Amino acid sequence: MYKQFFSLKQSPFSIAPDPRYLYMSERHREALAHLLYGVGSGGGFVLLTGEIGAGKTTVCRCFIEQIPADCRLAYIFNPKLTVEELLLSICDEFRIDLPPAPAGAVSVKSYVDAINRYLLASHAQGKNNVLIIDEAQNLSADVLEQLRLLTNLETSERKLLQIILIGQPELRAMLARPELEQLAQRVIARYHLGSLTEAETASYIAHRLAVAGGGSSRPFPRSVMPQVFQLSQGVPRRINLLCDRALLGAYVENSREVTRPILRRAGSEVFSGGAKAPAPKNRWPAVAAGVAAAAVISAAAAWQMRPSAPALQAAAPAAVAATVLAAAPQSRAVPAASAPPVASTPRVAVTPLAHASEQEALRPLAALWGVALPAGATCDDVLKLNLRCHQSKGGLYELRLLDRPAILTLRDGAQVSYALLTGMDDTHARLSVDGKEQKIDIGALATRSDGSFVTLWTMPRYYRDQVSAGEQGADVDWIASRLAKINGLVPPAADRPLSGQTVELLRTFQTRQNLKADGVAGPRTYMRLNQLTGVAEPRLLAASATGKP
Repeated sequence: MYKQFFSLKQSPFSIAPDPRYLYMSERHREALAHLLYGVGSGGGFVLLTGEIGAGKTTVCRCFIEQIPADCRLAYIFNPKLTVEELLLSICDEFRIDLPPAPAGAVSVKSYVDAINRYLLASHAQGKNNVLIIDEAQNLSADVLEQLRLLTNLETSERKLLQIILIGQPELRAMLARPELEQLAQRVIARYHLGSLTEAETASYIAHRLAVAGGGSSRPFPRSVMPQVFQLSQGVPRRINLLCDRALLGAYVENSREVTRPILRRAGSEVFSGGAKAPAPKNRWPAVAAGVAAAAVISAAAAWQMRPSAPALQAAAPAAVAATVLAAAPQSRAVPAASAPPVASTPRVAVTPLAHASEQEALRPLAALWGVALPAGATCDDVLKLNLRCHQSKGGLYELRLLDRPAILTLRDGAQVSYALLTGMDDTHARLSVDGKEQKIDIGALATRSDGSFVTLWTMPRYYRDQVSAGEQGADVDWIASRLAKINGLVPPAADRPLSGQTVELLRTFQTRQNLKADGVAGPRTYMRLNQLTGVAEPRLLAASATGKP
C-alpha cells in the first residue's frame, strides 16, 4: 500500500521468515554458527531457543540454505504429535518406504525399524541426516524420549541422526526436568537468541529497508530510533509490526518521515489490542478521503481500525549473556515457574577470579606462550615477539572452536573485569590469577561474560592479514605446505599463486574447522593450521583435561 510512496520494491517489514531479510547481529551470527557446528559435530541434539519473535525460524531458514550437500534434511514445524504421528512424519520427510502392515495401524517398532534401516543405508552412502523440529516446546515428554532413542543408532565415530530442536525459552526448562536428564546430556550445542540492542535495532531497520529496495529513502530518522527500541523492546517481530504500521500512518499523513506522534500512534494500534488505546483523531481519515484511489481510503481505514486480536506479549530482553557455551549441559539449571521443581541443589552464585585490567591479564596469558611481557605491555608489544592478539566477540563458543586460552571481558553492572581462561570442559571453566586457580561452572561464567575475548597466536615468519585466491608469496607457500601436510600430499612448488587444488584444500579445511569457507586465509585459519600441524601453542580444552596449560 505504501511501497510506491516510499519508493520500495517490496514490503520491508513482513513477518514472514524470509532469509533475504535476515539481519545478522552478533547473536544471530552465533546462533547460525551453532546450527552449522551441530551438523558437523558427529550427531546428537542441538538446541536453539529464543524469545517470542526473536528470529529463530528465520535463522533456521538461513541455516537450511547453507546446509552441506551431503546432508539430507527433514523439517517438522508442527510438533504437537503423538509418538506414532511423529515417527510417521519423520518417515514422510525422509521419504522412507514403510513395509505394508499386516492389519491395523503400523506399530512404533515398524516405524523405528524402517528409520534405522534408512539411516544405515544413508550412512553407507556417505550421507548425513538432520531432523529439525520447530516450536519444540510443544513436544511431550514421551515424544522427546522417543527422539532420544532414535539417536542411539551410531557408529564408533558419530551418531547417524542429528536433531535440532528450536523453541521458546520454556524448552530449556523442559530439558531441565529429571526425567529428561539423559536427553539433556546429549545436547552438544545450545544457544539462546536474545533481543537486539538499540544500536542493532536501528541497523536492523536500515538493513530491511535496503533489502526492500529503499535506496536513498530514509523514512525512519535517527531521532525516532530510541522510541522504536522502547516500544519494540528490540524483538524483531515486534519491530516489524511497529514499523509496518508506522509506515502506513506516515503514508496516510502524506509524510515522508515517521514522526514521534505517528510512531506513538502505531505502537498503540499494534501492541494495545485496542482496549486502552487513545481515541483516534479525525484528521487522518479526512486526509485519506481526499484521495481518489480506493486503496488510499482502505489504507486510512486500516490505520484507524483497532486490531481485534489480543495484545502481543512483550518479550523481555535476555538477561543472560548470549554466549552460553554450546556444549554446556543445563540439566541442573533452575527451571521456569511452569515446570516441576527439580530436586537438586540450587546453583550458588560465584564471583569469577579476575584481573582489574586487560593489560594486567595479558602478561600471564603471554606466559602461557613462553613469552615474558613487561608491566603495562599491550598487544602492540606482543607483535614484537612474533605473537599476535586476536580480539573477537564470539564468546565461549568460538573459544571452544579455536581451542586456546584467552582473556574474557566480564561485566557486573557498570563494573568491568578480565578473567584469564586457561582451561575448559563441557561443564566447567578454569580461571587463573597470580598462581591461584578457580574451577567455575560454565553457566555462571557465561552470565558474566559479554562475549568479548582476547587470545594470542603464533604468527608465521611471513604473514598478511588476509590471503585470497590469485595471490602469491612466502605466506602462500606456508599455507600450501601446511594444507599439504594435513592431507598427506606433496607440497607444491614455491612461489605459486593460491589457486586450483590449494584453494579447494583451503575451503575444505575451513569447512571442517567450522570456519567461513571462503577460500580466504585470515587469523582463524592460521590458528587452526598452526594447531593441526604441530606448532607448539597452549590448548584450552587439553588444559582442562590435564589441569596444566
